[in-house]
Amino acid sequence: MKFDPGLWTDQYHPDAAYIAWHAGHNPVCTFDVFVRTAPFGGAYLVAAGVNAALRFIRDFHYGEASLALLREMGYPAAFLAELARLRFTGSVLAVPEGRLVFPGTPILRVTAPFREALMVESGILQAFNTATLVATKAARIVQAAAGRPVAEFGFRRAQAPLVAAYAARIGGCASTSLLAAAAEYAIPASGTMPHALVQLFPSEAAAFRAVAAAHPRFRLLLDTYDTVHGAELAAEVGRWAQATLGHELVAVRLDSGDLDDLSRQVRTILDAAGLTATQILASGDLDEWQIARLVARGAPIDAFGVGTALVNGLGEVAEGVEGGALGGVYKLAWVAREDGQGQHPAIKTAEGKTTWPGRKCVARAPDFSADLVTLDGESLPPGYTPLLQPAIDGATLHDPFAHATIKDAMAHAAADLVALPPAYRALRPAAPYPVRYSAALQALRQAAETRESP
Repeated sequence: MKFDPGLWTDQYHPDAAYIAWHAGHNPVCTFDVFVRTAPFGGAYLVAAGVNAALRFIRDFHYGEASLALLREMGYPAAFLAELARLRFTGSVLAVPEGRLVFPGTPILRVTAPFREALMVESGILQAFNTATLVATKAARIVQAAAGRPVAEFGFRRAQAPLVAAYAARIGGCASTSLLAAAAEYAIPASGTMPHALVQLFPSEAAAFRAVAAAHPRFRLLLDTYDTVHGAELAAEVGRWAQATLGHELVAVRLDSGDLDDLSRQVRTILDAAGLTATQILASGDLDEWQIARLVARGAPIDAFGVGTALVNGLGEVAEGVEGGALGGVYKLAWVAREDGQGQHPAIKTAEGKTTWPGRKCVARAPDFSADLVTLDGESLPPGYTPLLQPAIDGATLHDPFAHATIKDAMAHAAADLVALPPAYRALRPAAPYPVRYSAALQALRQAAETRESP
């Protein structure tokens, strides 16, 4: 499908725009993007997909394909002419890509005439939700690995492989197996060897020798047949390659079984052969919980490869942790004055899904002890740093967003994770990160709830 932004909406968006158009109602409105709960039972999120969302907003328009579809659905020509002229003319504030964010705080703030602001909702959330889910999962896995490199190699099972590889890199992964992602985002590529290559040869030893002969620095996969026997063969081939070819067995990979026990046996075999510099890589349906347990037990594993759980942002049944999707939402917070209509705060009061009204800002304490959400224009306490930055005015995308790179996002995430108090970096924190709301914002919310009460 050729990219036509007007097709990247849900059906009810153009319909709601039609109703507002038919009623002659198009005031300037403010919408917030936020998340109600952090994923995986954690305290934080790594904001990702922000730059993609901003470009979607800037470039949004109705093309021929989307207009043709709406024409077939029966919308009148005058309304379609209005959509054909529609471009984003409003403003956006956003948290820079890679920054840590917390439940309840605005991550993007979109202000524009109602129809413009409404139409970009799904594109924003599609860009933000998947990337933030994976970036947050990656950060948790990398934290669990405690300094050991983590490779992302979930391409074959990823629902959005390029997004997943990009987001995993922001979250701290050292490399990707997907060459398209390596080329697109300058991520280091890594991999070992497939079981099929071992099975191609008449014996495991012959396969190992072929690998050793092909590369001056080579890696071997041990668990095609029997892992311990594979380690013994790898040690023999490693000594042979070093002595006869000058080639080095850099690493061996374990991909199944009891990784704690097997890594200890393999380490003993390698060390006995004098291959003390050969590293052990572990993979096999790993996630942050399993990696944390292996690290806590002192398993002699030097690096980890993570695929399915990472690229799909999966939870952990044994830990009672849900995953698989992020519930980022886009909610109306303020309706400005319009001819014949007064301005008012917008609030949702349904049980469990109450929102905070008003045009809001968010700032962070200098010691990373709390975030503060205020109304626009309120003074901040000394040392607090605003997180929302001007990103878009009309068709103009401002710095730092206009020229932001994946390296910038990685640096933001790494710096924030170091600064975040350890209690909130835990896989299962004892308490949520403190998010506070100013007295003025609380008063506005109370007034809005009273206004909306039946």
